[in-house]
This record gives sequence, structure tokens and C-alpha cells, in this order.
Amino acid sequence: MSHSWYLVYTKPKQENVALLNLQQQGFRAYMPLYKNFKNILSTGYLGFEAMFPRYVFFQPGNAGQSITTARSTRGVVSLVRFGFEPAVVKGDIVQAIRLFEEERNHAGLAEISPLQPGKSVRFKHAALQGLQGLVKSVSSKRVAVLLELLGQDQLVHVDHSQLELV
Repeated sequence: MSHSWYLVYTKPKQENVALLNLQQQGFRAYMPLYKNFKNILSTGYLGFEAMFPRYVFFQPGNAGQSITTARSTRGVVSLVRFGFEPAVVKGDIVQAIRLFEEERNHAGLAEISPLQPGKSVRFKHAALQGLQGLVKSVSSKRVAVLLELLGQDQLVHVDHSQLELV
């Protein structure tokens, strides 16, 4: 059994459809996910997205399985090729991607948030809107920001969603 992987290029937002259908056909399929900080509707949270949007790695499930059937799989546009040859990704590269994915998945909001100690930020909240400060610390729920008010440094704790990078 080859340790090399192949790639399919999927239809937009159809990575999961292609992944599931490749697996149902007996292929070993892998779509790396990237844990990311999302700030939707002013609520900071961790979410997952495809590390390589529109691409799914796959291998034949057995020695006799042809990779050509993957191109007509639901959710797939085509096999990734270089000229007439299918693109081949070495197994050690896929393993390195898996290790990175695993490390990233264990990281919390404080490690993934773009709001890191020492970064300059601007307040978006109405009471402090437009004021700038310096991030002192980050936790999963709050960010401590050093803010100069009336000539004195004040430490203010706010939600991630109330700040933006300068």
C-alpha cells in the first residue's frame, strides 16, 4: 500500500460532501481542519474551517482500487494534476499537517486570538469607542487592556468582541 496521498479539488463549500462520498467509496480521505478565532455578531469564539479550502486528500482503500473514480465523486470538481499526472503528496507531509492540526486543536482561545499581549488595540464598545490601549493579558473570556485615562494608566477587562487590532 502506498503511503502517498492524492488530492481532489472540490466544489465551493463542498469539502465535507466530497470527504464523505470518498469515504463511502472505500477511499481513505482526510480534510485537515484549522481551529480559528471567529468574531461573528460581536461574539468571539473558536471555530473550525478547512485548512486548505476546496481540497481533500485521499488514498485508495486497497491495492486494487483506482483513483480515477474519485473525479466523478459527488462534491468533487476534479483530481489535482500536474499535466497528465495526478499530484502526489508524500505521506510525511500529510503526517506533518496532522501533527500541526492536532497541536492547533489543543490550543485555547488565548493562544489563537489575534489579541496578544503587547498588541495595540482600539475599543469598539460605545463607552470607550475609538480609544486605544495595549493588551496586557488574554484569557478565554476577557482581555486585560492597559488604557491611559486622565493621565493615569488603568487596567480594563473587556470581552474579545469589544476590541480590534490597530
